[in-house]
Amino acid sequence: MEIPLLKDIVIIFGLSIVVILLFHKIRVPTIIGFLLTGMLAGPYGLKLIDSIHGVELLAEVGVVLLLFTIGIEFSVKNLIQIRKSVLMGGSLQVFLTTLSIFFIAMLLDLSFAEAVFAGFLVALSSTAIVLKIIQQQAQVDTPHGSTTLGILIFQDIIIVPMILVTPILAGATENVGGSLLVLAAKGIGIIGLMIISAKWIVPYILFHIAQTRSRELFLLSIILICLSVAWITSSAGLSLALGAFLAGLIISESEYSHQTLGDILPFRDVFMSFFFISIGMLLDVDFLFQHPVTIVLVAIGIILLKSIIAGSVTLLMGFPLRIGILVGLALCQVGEFSFILSRTGVEYGLLDGFIYQMFLTSSVLTMAATPFIITLAPRLADGILKLPLPKRLISGYYSYTRIKVEVKKDHLIIIGFGVNGRNVARAARAAGISYVIIEMNPETVRSEHAHGEPIYYGDATHEAVLA
Repeated sequence: MEIPLLKDIVIIFGLSIVVILLFHKIRVPTIIGFLLTGMLAGPYGLKLIDSIHGVELLAEVGVVLLLFTIGIEFSVKNLIQIRKSVLMGGSLQVFLTTLSIFFIAMLLDLSFAEAVFAGFLVALSSTAIVLKIIQQQAQVDTPHGSTTLGILIFQDIIIVPMILVTPILAGATENVGGSLLVLAAKGIGIIGLMIISAKWIVPYILFHIAQTRSRELFLLSIILICLSVAWITSSAGLSLALGAFLAGLIISESEYSHQTLGDILPFRDVFMSFFFISIGMLLDVDFLFQHPVTIVLVAIGIILLKSIIAGSVTLLMGFPLRIGILVGLALCQVGEFSFILSRTGVEYGLLDGFIYQMFLTSSVLTMAATPFIITLAPRLADGILKLPLPKRLISGYYSYTRIKVEVKKDHLIIIGFGVNGRNVARAARAAGISYVIIEMNPETVRSEHAHGEPIYYGDATHEAVLA
């Protein structure tokens, strides 16, 4: 019996290995290799894949797991610290980008509704690609990394009102005001559930699961928590990605975050490859060859416009010029949620076939350029800072709050907190040496954590736990 999805996975993995191995030798980012794999295997390439929908489902899981790990590495305290980036930065970036595209679209003779919708599409950036790169570079907690994350979180929230407004733009009659009120009420309920879960429910569940010493049971439990919260937010009308991020935040507040991260990373990396491959499948090579100059110019225009707007918004929040440049360039691409929104636009007649293909092709090009742009961004920023610019522009016009991240350095890692572990900890305290304890006994972790010991549940054979 032939299983089409299994055959597709074998083809994708086999082709990916060949392409990425080649790209690794010529030092091209892995993400580009996955995009090329999708382009080759997809409906506009060699037509090797039967079930594109199956690949898209696996890609969705990859995005969920990525946002889950981002949430674990972040924390509720850090999220509160970047509230200005989420609320002010995100709203300004979306509004100014939408407004700019609206005026450009009106000049190109698009209707009012089509121009507004085009602004919606371009305003969103790629949460998956940007956060994947920032996470790989260990820059999530940096000023530009946290600001970028804050703006992306706002974009993940605003996508839902955009989808609700789309029928109104198309002339359909729907009670959008009532829908938004219901959505806001659901959002408040989800926040309340998250607080209760982080404080009582999840620590209680994971404590009893960890007592079994079953790695399989622990892994199943954290995947269940991740997918459950993502499903709840999706059912409430919010995005899966936002729910996964909230699930990660819930676990980040417990002593089990390090072990969770160590267990989930291999699955995240595998499923994320499907996301990038699914994006590559959207690229219509024939359409690209028919309109190469127009598509490239549109892609460059999007990159420049979004970089300038996001960078300017960052400066308005008081950040120095260098951070503004890094944030602007990080958010220069069109996002994956724009593809979902574009399908809604096609259904309601806000995008015709030519504009839809132009949007898809140029958007994929902006995504493909993102790894190179983010890699080159620090050099570009350093070059711009050498220009004779006003000192206030370089240093920032207003004060801003840095995320305070405690980074241990030259510390001990005590594996196991039995008799010997306690003796080592006692000696370290006496000598004034900082330390961290990794322990597999959940009861020991709970009791010692209550006494103020820097102790975490985890298996020290996992690199992610030690990191």
